[in-house]
Amino acid sequence: MEHQPEPRIGDRERREVDERLRRAQDDGMITLAEYDERARACYAARFRSELEPLTADLPDEGPSPAPPPEPATVVADPSWHDDTRTPERRGRRRGFRGLLVAVVIGVAAVVAPGVLSTQDAAVFGSKVVQVAPGQGDIQVGVLFGSTKVVVPDGTQTTTAGTTIFGSTNCRQACAPEPPGAPQLQVSGRGAFGSIEVLTATEYAQDQQRHARDD
Repeated sequence: MEHQPEPRIGDRERREVDERLRRAQDDGMITLAEYDERARACYAARFRSELEPLTADLPDEGPSPAPPPEPATVVADPSWHDDTRTPERRGRRRGFRGLLVAVVIGVAAVVAPGVLSTQDAAVFGSKVVQVAPGQGDIQVGVLFGSTKVVVPDGTQTTTAGTTIFGSTNCRQACAPEPPGAPQLQVSGRGAFGSIEVLTATEYAQDQQRHARDD
């Protein structure tokens, strides 16, 4: 009998597994490091057989509990009418919130595979990347988190890449250096997060400030 190839999966299946992994991490069943590792494998998977081991050790999830009933609205004066509580206005608000959630999920789904493919990626957390003297150009990623890139003093640094609904900051590290200074490019990509490039001196001063504040 001819062997039939295994059907491929799409982003919908990957998102379902990622959401279950995120709930397991929120409940303390897996650590943040385990979530990052499994999320990388999730968005790199091409077949369902590659997804099944990622949740095999998690307990089966029961049906979601019914939402509590909405509290009744008490109006002291019957003649008073709050236009913001009309069904039409509530419907528009729910529609806007639904659209916003859809945009966030859509952007995250598109950006996540590229972010998770980078060696230094911060997902739902923070990360510090130390660049060694003489190290070549690096790539960092961020998704709902923050990444600090610490470069050696005296390095002429430039930045590249795009962070959607986020920012890439490089002040002193990207300031002009004398001719002949070592060159380094920091390429960042991601969404809903920040990438900050600091010199070694800036980072040390930042750590000292945090120690004083604590």
